[in-house]
Amino acid sequence: MPDPELLSPTPTPPEIPPVPQPPNTVFRGPNGIRAGWRVLFFLLFVAAIALGLMGATMLVAMALRRGAPRSAGIGVSGLTPLGLGISEGVIFVVTALAALIMARIEHRKWGQYGLPARGAFGKDFWIGTLVGFGAISTCLLGIFAFHGFHLAGLAIHGATIPASIVAWSLTFILVGLAEEFAFRGYLQYTLTTGMGFWPTAILLSALFGLAHAGNPGESKTGLVSVVLFGLLFCLLLRRTGNLWLAVGFHMGWDWGQTFFYGVHDSGLAPYHNLFNSSFSGPVWLTGGTVGPEASVFTPIVLALVAILFASVYRQNHYQAP
Repeated sequence: MPDPELLSPTPTPPEIPPVPQPPNTVFRGPNGIRAGWRVLFFLLFVAAIALGLMGATMLVAMALRRGAPRSAGIGVSGLTPLGLGISEGVIFVVTALAALIMARIEHRKWGQYGLPARGAFGKDFWIGTLVGFGAISTCLLGIFAFHGFHLAGLAIHGATIPASIVAWSLTFILVGLAEEFAFRGYLQYTLTTGMGFWPTAILLSALFGLAHAGNPGESKTGLVSVVLFGLLFCLLLRRTGNLWLAVGFHMGWDWGQTFFYGVHDSGLAPYHNLFNSSFSGPVWLTGGTVGPEASVFTPIVLALVAILFASVYRQNHYQAP
């Protein structure tokens, strides 16, 4: 005889009522605090941290001036590795700290905003560095083919060469980290959740170009190229899922442009560059006071890089809720 308990129907488990969700408001949406408010909080934290650093710097500077001779001047030029490294390093620290605060508020990992520690200075970074250096070399090769660019021998010698290599390499790593995270890190991630990836990429790339408008010697053509750089970096981010390849490309292009070839970078003159160089010809070819970034060859090279990259990296790996 079968066990009567085995013949009895299995009791239906009680239904679990759904967890009530807070109503959508101007401040809060279905995914938590709305993207616009999160961006506002992020910018407020950036401003607060920047003001705090400025205050601390002024106090330190005043203390140093008290102990220094009256004739001694304490200042840093923005065109040197030290000056550029300090300014870009401050930008990275300020935006990284603000993003860290927002990560705690949003219950996310800081690496989700584009710079995961697992990929730090790994394969993507070095691929980007080589591609960036190759891209600026190709651009200058195109100008050279039209008799617009010439190398005129070494500009530095002896122990200055390895010292400058190290100094400019570290500086442009900071430049890549600061500018990529400031424009394509937290802001790209957060605004993507509210308005989509490519509308955000277009907006932030336009702001990226606007941020370079104050450079001495910059031009409208050069700013267009800066916007195209921003869109290319967004494509690299979209396909790889992080900023490390873009940071490497940024570093490789700027290092090759400013230090290796010794040409103007967004209107800024090089300092302690490896080679002396000269340009001759029309502005559309050489870029004029801006440097090769305003040359007709820069958009061509960036388009070729984008096409080749998209053909190799076919899948999108960028994740934003």
